[in-house]
Amino acid sequence: MHEPDGPGRDAGPVIALVPAAGRGVRLGADAPKAFVPIGGVPMLGLAVSGLMAAGVVDEIIVMVPAQLVEATAALLPPAAPARIVAGGAERTDSVRAGLANAGDAAYVLVHDAARALTPPTLIARVVAELRAGHRAVVPALPVVDTVKTVDSAGVVTGTPDRSALRAVQTPQGFAADVLRSAYEHPEAATDDAGLVERLGIGVRTITGDPLAFKITTPLDLRLAEAVLDGKQVVGRC
Repeated sequence: MHEPDGPGRDAGPVIALVPAAGRGVRLGADAPKAFVPIGGVPMLGLAVSGLMAAGVVDEIIVMVPAQLVEATAALLPPAAPARIVAGGAERTDSVRAGLANAGDAAYVLVHDAARALTPPTLIARVVAELRAGHRAVVPALPVVDTVKTVDSAGVVTGTPDRSALRAVQTPQGFAADVLRSAYEHPEAATDDAGLVERLGIGVRTITGDPLAFKITTPLDLRLAEAVLDGKQVVGRC
């Protein structure tokens, strides 16, 4: 079990990388998924607003398709401390492009724009764990469904014990040197923590939040719209 590295790791800026070059095929959108609106505001704008509201992020780097770099500025909150750079064909390419522009970062958050309703308090908790000395931190929730493994023919081959399973969310936070080292290797992974795990570095989990769900399908989008509408109604009361 990895223990915090002790005092002295609390200095230095936090830079958040927001990959936003995904095509949104499963969402059925014509535009990149991060540009799809929820309640009239693009997912990307909501995600950036959440990072700002957390009060722990010094700079935000947004990675978008090259042809949309100029247009993206109009989608972000006017006061956002953000830079917009060209992303890549794959998510790892986009994160690598973001890292190349995060020169003075002490800590790096990687946050999916599609997790647009992530509470700022969750973002702040991830950063607090990093500043406490943990080198890699991810929010996670227990898996509530029974999970099966299947073979290529769709036949069940096993039933993992779900008590040991977690569904991982973002932002995922890392000491900057750790994430840079992870991205020096070409192996594929479904999240950034997976690359860090291959370095033999312990990844700390903290309790995630149901609102940090990933908006991937039309049903997810409807849920996000309902949640956001509910928040606006409460705010007007």
